[in-house]
Amino acid sequence: MIAIVTGASSGMGREFVKKLDAYEALDEIWVIARRRERLEELKNEVKTPLKTVCLDLTEKESIENYSLMLASEKPEVGFLVNCSGYGKFGHSDVVSLEDTNGMIDLNVKALTDITLITLPYIQKGGHIIELCSLSSFQPVPYLNVYAASKAYVLSFSRGLNAELRGRDIHVTAVCPGWVQTEFFARAETSQKDAVTYFNHMYQAKDVIDTAYRDAKKNKDVSIHGFPVKFQVFLVKLLPHSLVMKIWLKQQKHR
Repeated sequence: MIAIVTGASSGMGREFVKKLDAYEALDEIWVIARRRERLEELKNEVKTPLKTVCLDLTEKESIENYSLMLASEKPEVGFLVNCSGYGKFGHSDVVSLEDTNGMIDLNVKALTDITLITLPYIQKGGHIIELCSLSSFQPVPYLNVYAASKAYVLSFSRGLNAELRGRDIHVTAVCPGWVQTEFFARAETSQKDAVTYFNHMYQAKDVIDTAYRDAKKNKDVSIHGFPVKFQVFLVKLLPHSLVMKIWLKQQKHR
């Protein structure tokens, strides 16, 4: 039995590899990311054998190569964890079209492709874990495309979870708030002052601990931290116009 983790070179993906290594009896973990050297470094931090797969999932050729790899090796997959993705802070006319399309290609298209291509190899009792976001529950100005892409992931994950019940495969959307990862280094390069207020900052390890526990309980959504859970509760009750007004005031935008 193997696990497959995308976005494994840093942040949430890297922490998920460590979690699976510590708590699952796996023959191998396939770790997927663009930065080969970071994947190779990870081998020194876990005891489970790692298969490093260096791919840029926004490229069609990489998706095709991944599909061919599965067809050739026919692995028995117990866990698929999709953590690849990125966001950009900024007004919609500041974030480049290249970055806008890049977020859609990686956060939406690649995640969907990897999930559906892997699905035939996922075993009974297996788990699909999709990295989503608190922003999936509401429109988020100045993080607009990222939030919209994560709204897709949440909806896709919930619908797929219902479809796969007959196969005893469970899908969990992990919806964290702000997490201290490399996300910010990339997000702030377009417009650094667009998003400056972060009410609660969590550690990736803590979020992953909750996500793993919730996935094992077959929950369709995993949310770490009472403040985040409470915000999701409020967002479901309040009109989005008011939610966005509060967000804009927090970020000092009129």
